[in-house]
Formats: sequence, C-alpha cells, structure tokens
Amino acid sequence: MSELRFEGVSVRYGTRRRGMTAVDRVDLTVPDGAVVGLVGESGSGKSTLARAAVGLTPLSAGRILLDGEPLRRTSGPRPVQMVFQDPYSSLDPRMTIGDSVAEAVPRGIRSADRRREVARLLELVELDPSRAGAYPGQLSGGQRQRVALARALAARPQVVVADEITSALDVSIQGTVLNLVRRLQHELGTSMLFISHDLAVVRYVASEIAVMYLGRIVEHGPAAQVLGDPQHPYTRDLLAAVPGWSPAAPDTAVPPEVAAAEPADPHAPPPGCRYHPRCPVGPLARPEREVCRTTEPTTDHRHAAACHFAAAEQPLARAAD
Repeated sequence: MSELRFEGVSVRYGTRRRGMTAVDRVDLTVPDGAVVGLVGESGSGKSTLARAAVGLTPLSAGRILLDGEPLRRTSGPRPVQMVFQDPYSSLDPRMTIGDSVAEAVPRGIRSADRRREVARLLELVELDPSRAGAYPGQLSGGQRQRVALARALAARPQVVVADEITSALDVSIQGTVLNLVRRLQHELGTSMLFISHDLAVVRYVASEIAVMYLGRIVEHGPAAQVLGDPQHPYTRDLLAAVPGWSPAAPDTAVPPEVAAAEPADPHAPPPGCRYHPRCPVGPLARPEREVCRTTEPTTDHRHAAACHFAAAEQPLARAAD
C-alpha cells in the first residue's frame, strides 16, 4: 500500500504583508498504484505542491500522509522521489550517469551488486548499460530524463512525483518518454503524481486528473469523466486548447474583456471564485452572476468542481475526426 494524501496543505512564501500563498488548502489523494495527473497553468502552484511532497518546501498549514502516517524526513532514501523538469540541472555534470544512479541506490549493497543494480535500472528505462560511463553532457535531453527516472527508481520509492518531465523535450521525444512512464508504472505499480500544464499529456498517462488554479484544486475525478464531462469552466478552457476537442456550445460568444483577461495576481487573488475575472460564463459574460465575485464556491458538484454554476454549463465534446 502506497497512498499519498494531502490534507489541507498550504504553502506560503515571503512575509505576511508581502508574501503570497502558492498552495491554498489543497486536499488531494494519490491512491495506491494509481497515476494522478495534476494540471494547470504556470504559476498555479503545481510545482510547489510537488516540492512540498518531497520535503523541499515547508508547509504553512496542513499535512502530507503516506499510507496514513505523516510523511517525515529520513536520513536514508526518501519514500517519495521526484523527477524534475530539467534533467540536466538535476544531474551532477561531473559524475557519470552510472555513478549518479548508484548514489541513489540504498546503502549496504556490495559494489558488484550495486553495479548490477545500476545496469538493471538503465535497462529498465531503455538505456544501454554500457552508457554507464557517460557524462550527462554526452546524452540527449531524452536520455538524460531517462537517467533521472532511473535515479528516482533506484531509491525504491513508494511514490514518484514527476514534475513537467516532458516540457523541456522536443515533441518527437515526448511521446517516447510518456510511453516509458506508462510501461514503468504498469510493470512496477508505483503510485505517481504526474504534473503538467498540458492536458493532452496528462490524459495519456493518468487514471485520475486534478485541475489546479491559483493554488487551489478546482476539479478532480477519474480521467475519463473529467475529460468527457468537465464541470469547471477552467477545465473546459484547458480542454478547448487541446487539438481534437471543441466546445459543445461554439455559438456562445465570449466577451472581448474575458478573452483578453490575464491571470489574476497570485499575491492578491480575487475574492469569490478565483477564476471569475477570466470566466467565459462568469459575471463579465453574465452580469446576473454577481455571486461569483463575492462568494467562494463550494465543491458540492460532480468532480468536486469549485464553481457556483458547474451543473448549469455544457460539457465539451470530442471533435469529429
């Protein structure tokens, strides 16, 4: 059993007067053996939540549980391991990839067994073990990301957090890495929090999807349900940007002020629903929906959608081939 659970987690940076809350009262569960995709724009708090999960960022409130027990820092390998967006910056350029992977293998293993374990891990991520003597600078971006995956798996984690691991790669390489992630998760059964700003990427690997906006989870549910019947306007807007999807009600005109709106300042989130200054079905488009400006929405809707009018809006439909 390897369930990772966030309960009321908040992370705040800076001082009370000049700081900002990057993650605000997040409740999220990564079930045992599942891949939960966390999606949202840059600045939504995804990476901050990931760093909190592996102990790199302290919590301001809430707690993180692993199999029902508080997640604590240990002197040995951590049970939650992270794969970073930029594999080059996460690998020591002065160490061979074999040494980098071996460094993460739990202690107490003989040198010969450690070398065999490194070879096994490199094969697991589809790299020739003979490349163990190579340095990160001698590898391509996709190969370095494979090494980063092997290094994370070397620690024998219970949960892996993958933070935008394909966004720095060429499009031609992204699919290869995603296929590798799917195969590894299927073979090893490792629980995974897979973070991306791209819903098209997340839907390929995740069994559940959580959508994050300005530090909060605004929708969460099984991937097929969230993609097939999105309840929150932000989720529908993200899906509308994915090739092959289109709004079910294309005749609905979006006011120019909504189309041109920028994300709210995370240092001073708007009151009420945080998405209302950009929402195509909010008060800018429908003035009678003033409640969006003043009252924080509950999550008493399908997929725990944080929207006052979630049930009243049309879902997205897959475009015809």
